[in-house]
Amino acid sequence: MAYNFNKIAKDYDQLNHIMTLGLDRRWRRVGARTACQSHVIRASQQGIKVLDVACGTGDMAIELLKRGLDVTGIDLSQEMIEIAKKKTASVDNHSSTINFQLADAEALPFDDGTFNAVTCAFGIRNFIHLEEGLREMARVLRHDGCMVILELATPDSLFLRPFYNFYTRRIIPLLGQKIAGNREAYTYLPNSIEHFPKGDAMLGILERQGLKAIQEKFFFGVCRMYVCKKD
Repeated sequence: MAYNFNKIAKDYDQLNHIMTLGLDRRWRRVGARTACQSHVIRASQQGIKVLDVACGTGDMAIELLKRGLDVTGIDLSQEMIEIAKKKTASVDNHSSTINFQLADAEALPFDDGTFNAVTCAFGIRNFIHLEEGLREMARVLRHDGCMVILELATPDSLFLRPFYNFYTRRIIPLLGQKIAGNREAYTYLPNSIEHFPKGDAMLGILERQGLKAIQEKFFFGVCRMYVCKKD
């Protein structure tokens, strides 16, 4: 998995924006704002620690950093992490800190209850073992903390589904070939979205990890935000 993302790292941001019609920026802002709405973080942002899992090129980490939080970003792709470091170097961080490291989401190198919030934006469908990754994310989250997961999904509307399928199965791989020179990676991405659990199925998986979760849908359900608290 890391190999594919290393290959497309330099074009990843551009293709993400094209794939989502630029809406991924807005969705990350909403996700970061939601992660900051737990009572602990609202009370005092100083020294608040947030883990951004599957951080990619750092866009979600930047949104969190702008809000004055201490951010740790982890990813399996070293190329993605190097880009994230360059992008965050010029961000006005309001005396907060940011750190990126190579790590596996399914075996996080952190103690229990280390973080006030945990986020994962458009990366969780790439976990090899979804429940193990979620269990690890829950383990490092404080009991009074908040977990926010953003992920793409197929739309609920049967009317929209054919248009969505044409765009994801035909147009996105073509864009991947033309922009990144990698049709294979951008054939994988739509396939991974189609087969990833969504809605009630995803809520059930989260609950099995000891998380109370609610779902919010954006753009006809093409993006889902799961907001979780520990039991």
